[in-house]
Amino acid sequence: MRYEILGPLRVVDTKGVTTISAPKIEVLLAALLIRADHLVAAEHLIGEIWGDQPPRRATAGLHVYISELRKFLTRTDRPEGRIQTRPPGYVLELRGDQTDVQEFLSLVDEGRSRLREHRLDEAMAALERALGLWRGAPLGDLLKGPSVEAFATWLSEVRMEATELLMDAQLQLGMHRQLVSRLFLLTAEHPLRESFYKQLMLALYRSDRTADALKVFQTARRTLHAELGLEPCRALQEVQRAILTADDRVLRDLVVTE
Repeated sequence: MRYEILGPLRVVDTKGVTTISAPKIEVLLAALLIRADHLVAAEHLIGEIWGDQPPRRATAGLHVYISELRKFLTRTDRPEGRIQTRPPGYVLELRGDQTDVQEFLSLVDEGRSRLREHRLDEAMAALERALGLWRGAPLGDLLKGPSVEAFATWLSEVRMEATELLMDAQLQLGMHRQLVSRLFLLTAEHPLRESFYKQLMLALYRSDRTADALKVFQTARRTLHAELGLEPCRALQEVQRAILTADDRVLRDLVVTE
């Protein structure tokens, strides 16, 4: 069985894809999944489901939701329970089951290592596979508790890092012309992410579009100043100076992501 949270939460097995229609039980599964194989206190689960205003009979309600979730996760080929009661809470045991998060993080680690070793084709392949696992925002539009929300935010940040690493690998492989439109979109979607501006400037410069590359720097400066009152980071300024002085040695050897 496979749990997938890189998008709306769902469970996949040999019979297909199943989802939970009850929002609170879905939150419960998410809270147990992000701490799979570890004890999660009942008090913590209550906070994830009801926030700081739980009902008077929250403990009894949690017991009911745990029972319903156990039924949902029962499979004919695996009748044994996946959720174990261990005071003061519960443990969701994977027991050989997989999650798409595990696969994603493993592929990102592989891509990062291959990029560091300058095995660019392998790095690109691993990172493309990692990003291809995503089906939307982590856990979809699930009303998340504090820990689940923090986990989803962290996952989104790792996704951005993987995207930066992929752009880096492709730039080093000489795919600058193909990347221009993608990087314009990324800077529009993430206007405070300076690494995407940096990569876009390099892609444009290497595509013989020096003026456009310098305009990107000005756009980044205006955006950062308006939103944060800050100047562009040193790395972005170094790219601008190298373009202005036509320092091809710096631009050729520049590491896009560190």
